[in-house]
Amino acid sequence: MSEAMSRTPSRIIPVDEEIFVSTDVEADGPIPGPHSMLSFASAAYTADKELIGTFSANLECLPDAKGHPLTMKWWKTEPEAWAACRVDPEDPAKALKAYVKWVEKLPGKPVFVAYPAGFDFTFMFWYMMRFVGRCPFSWSALDIKTLAFAMTGMPYRKCIKPRLPQVWLDPLPHTHVALDDALEQGALFCNMLAELRDQQKTLSELPGWRGAGLTANANAPVFGSAAAAALAEAADAESPDTGPGKDSTAHG
Repeated sequence: MSEAMSRTPSRIIPVDEEIFVSTDVEADGPIPGPHSMLSFASAAYTADKELIGTFSANLECLPDAKGHPLTMKWWKTEPEAWAACRVDPEDPAKALKAYVKWVEKLPGKPVFVAYPAGFDFTFMFWYMMRFVGRCPFSWSALDIKTLAFAMTGMPYRKCIKPRLPQVWLDPLPHTHVALDDALEQGALFCNMLAELRDQQKTLSELPGWRGAGLTANANAPVFGSAAAAALAEAADAESPDTGPGKDSTAHG
């Protein structure tokens, strides 16, 4: 049975402020369709790390789908997590409809966040489009691993949690239970975002820095060029129903 929790934010959140929805998926194979999403959970954070809601659900397996042999072999090494994701599994259509409604009731603009987004968003997008017909995150997902690559300068493939600065890592459990992992990676993202904001503030104080005054939710491009402005306008044309604007060359 799905479980949703919402908290009243400690401040009024503007409608254009981004809310970061950290999401974790547990599955029995690498792709949806041939394999099933067993459970998923999201933890919605403000940029200043306030948790304003969670949603979690265990799902019934898809008809005619089956577990991938390598994935099922891995699950045998995690019996507690396996048992947790098989408690009271729910019809995916029912769970995903409730989830989309939960996301759409969050304040601000929801942004899907995962580590790695390529896996989790693939499952969540497929399931939302299959069972609900829409995705409240539009066509995009924010990948924490890519953010780590940009912030640390490490090779992308080496941007794994044990190599990240320890100051980014809160003492939260990583159990392969979807809600635990969504909370953990959401806190990680917020810690990274806080450091990034500090870096941006430092840069903005440099003479001639053209990004000075840019805020977390500003629409103005950093470098102020006409081309960048046009790109920003095209990005704003993207919607959950239509996907990228007609002139976009790539999703996201």
